[in-house]
Amino acid sequence: MAPAGTPGLPPAASFAELDMPAPLLEALGREGVTAPFPIQAATLPDSLGGRDVLGRGQTGSGKTLAFGLALLARTAGHRAEPRRPLALVLVPTRELAQQVTDALTPYAKAVRLRTATVVGGLSIGRQAAALRNGAEVVVATPGRLRDLVERGDCRLDQVRTTVLDEADQMADMGFLPQVTALLDQVRPDGQRMLFSATLDRDVDRLVRRFLSDPVVHSVDPPAGAVTTMEHHILRVSTDDKNAVATRIAARDGRVIMFVHTKRAVDRLVRRLLASGVRAGALHGGKSQNQRNRTLEQFKDGQATVLVATNVAARGIHVDNLDLVVNVDPPADHKDYLHRGGRTARAGESGSVVTLVTPEQRREVDRMVAAAGVSPRVTPVRSTGEELVRITGAKEPSGVPVVLAAPPAERPQRAQRPRGASSGRSGASGRGGSSGRGGASGASRGRRGRPARGRRTPGSASSASS
Repeated sequence: MAPAGTPGLPPAASFAELDMPAPLLEALGREGVTAPFPIQAATLPDSLGGRDVLGRGQTGSGKTLAFGLALLARTAGHRAEPRRPLALVLVPTRELAQQVTDALTPYAKAVRLRTATVVGGLSIGRQAAALRNGAEVVVATPGRLRDLVERGDCRLDQVRTTVLDEADQMADMGFLPQVTALLDQVRPDGQRMLFSATLDRDVDRLVRRFLSDPVVHSVDPPAGAVTTMEHHILRVSTDDKNAVATRIAARDGRVIMFVHTKRAVDRLVRRLLASGVRAGALHGGKSQNQRNRTLEQFKDGQATVLVATNVAARGIHVDNLDLVVNVDPPADHKDYLHRGGRTARAGESGSVVTLVTPEQRREVDRMVAAAGVSPRVTPVRSTGEELVRITGAKEPSGVPVVLAAPPAERPQRAQRPRGASSGRSGASGRGGSSGRGGASGASRGRRGRPARGRRTPGSASSASS
């Protein structure tokens, strides 16, 4: 990224010297946040002053409060009209939206700002009601927010502060057209902040189009260069890989394991439960309520292993998580960095272990080189001492376990946009929460069969977000 034309302000040494409302400073004290992290110290003087900001910090570096405190401070004292929020945070995944909301809620309450979380997979009707009741701050995934805008339940013309969090992942997931369309609707004279662990490729297009003379702050090394994180490649035979993964999962302490597909997640979880390991599954095929419940079980210790697809590679924070295992190596270096970023957060230590079979070696070598890491390479066997030394692997008990099943989500009936005729597919079909695969109940034929119609581009986006 090119440097800003106008230099930024010097970093802040403390929160007290920043121009923030007293209730925000008091809330920081109550939450035990005593000193700003580097990304916060660097960006807050400029963002509180209204500058557009382009910030890069490693995952877990404190980006949420870096943009959140500025957004709340600049919105405090204003009241939103129904359906017309004043501040917007766009994120790529449901989990990250919930994490941002949870992080900002105590500070928003301190300055009497109302928040609304807008994501796919949950009742669109309830989210519309929250917007109708008035919310100054909206945290949203692009697909569901677009649906609500098209239904007339949200207008963005009063949004004066807009944040894009993890913008590179939104670009990678294909959300760039939706993000662009949403940014075109916010106040043109408003403030824009873009925060991410990496700033490259399509993100540059967003910066050039929507940020005005941004001040650039890049205060941390890339995630792969975190000094408290160890990287290991464990060379395993194809026949022994499952046994290696199972023994690692049976270790003392929690671990996140990443695999490629939803089916592979469910298969591994079944195998672990049968062997006596308390494991939970997290992937895009689960309802949002199920995903929330699985995360709660993992965080409170009911489950010691979380098996996930890349849906958990960003936006999930678990304290004291010291091991991430790539059972299936990631497809590219950015996925590797963000999977690994679930551990060694905010100065803690942790290890990233990747299981590599002989046919995967060349591709994985290229991937870790692109990530800028130098892993220790060790051949291991499921019964070997090296596996125990590196991961703490143990023999599982062999006694099958059953976790309390996350509650199944009751399908929500999609609501037709105002003015839509009963025989036509409405805007709510794109990412609506009916879970039936069709545009809405109204678009089904007289005998209950889906009505034939042309599918709108991007129609599945909200469901995945």
